[in-house]
Amino acid sequence: MISKKLSRRRFLAQSAALSGAAAALTGCSFEEKALLAHQDEGDEDESLLNQKPVKGLAMGKIKDVKISRVIIGSNLFGGGAHARNLKYVSELMFRYFTEEKILDTLQLCEANGINTNIGDPYMVNLYNKERGGKMQVIGQLDPGDYDWSDDKYTDGRISITKEDIRETVEEAAKEGCVGAFLLGCRGDRWVKVKRFDMLEEFVSCVKKNGMIAGIGGHDKSVPIECEKAGIDVDFYFKTIHPESYWGAIKEEDKRPFVVDSFGPYDNDCMWELYPQETIDFMKTVKKPWIGYKVLAAGAVHPEEAFRFAFENGTDFACVGMFDFQVRDNVKTAIEILAAKEVKNRARKWA
Repeated sequence: MISKKLSRRRFLAQSAALSGAAAALTGCSFEEKALLAHQDEGDEDESLLNQKPVKGLAMGKIKDVKISRVIIGSNLFGGGAHARNLKYVSELMFRYFTEEKILDTLQLCEANGINTNIGDPYMVNLYNKERGGKMQVIGQLDPGDYDWSDDKYTDGRISITKEDIRETVEEAAKEGCVGAFLLGCRGDRWVKVKRFDMLEEFVSCVKKNGMIAGIGGHDKSVPIECEKAGIDVDFYFKTIHPESYWGAIKEEDKRPFVVDSFGPYDNDCMWELYPQETIDFMKTVKKPWIGYKVLAAGAVHPEEAFRFAFENGTDFACVGMFDFQVRDNVKTAIEILAAKEVKNRARKWA
């Protein structure tokens, strides 16, 4: 993610971040089981770059930017594992994703047809420079620099200024991002307090700096209210995933704007509380849709997750992946995208 200052030090500090022994693995998610299985293979990961890549991943476009249908996310690179109540997983991510491992992962992505990364441009720029890549970045921007103190206000007051927005956007453009969107947590908050003037300022500023512009969000109200307000986004970055896993929140416990709210009802196990409502509304929206959290942070198998996302309207799926998952995930996506019911879905493809 890009805050007011690009987070180069987040990546450089990975090897030194966090210490202490990891807790025993219990209640593993799909992603954790995959990581364990891979660790048992010893040094076989060194051969991943030599494997024959998968060909044929489809592309789409947002304005004039050509984007692979599967996009690599960056949360895992920075230790953001959404590990529910497991305390050791962020450290595990930090230790696994060394700088060299991130470069390897990006190289595998590009070899297998993924041409876009969501997040911070620092590592992608380093990869392109050191390994001759052509990976592009859509920046995930937060002009608030991860300060959520505005939550105490209910009348729409926010401490972020339009100058903060301009500085953050200009920095992303300077670093070579082809697009940028407002961080989902920030999109949720600004829609919640109806600060559409700030949303409009963000989108306008991104476009003025020559990038495609989007707004991110977890809550279904983000695209609904932005469309009502006439915010001229180029795309939405909106969560989507099924509820077919045991950790999903019960219907009676769902509340608007609770995801990543850091409040008393927040629950790090579900990022799309109203999938059908989101699907139904997005059928009425012509703007491209990048779906994220499509695997529910590793709780849903890629075959089910990709089918659910693409069949129900997403144009692109942003997915966090370990290096050893890239090839299989791309292969799965290609198969899903070729299915008749997906190709001929109701929502028009971007």
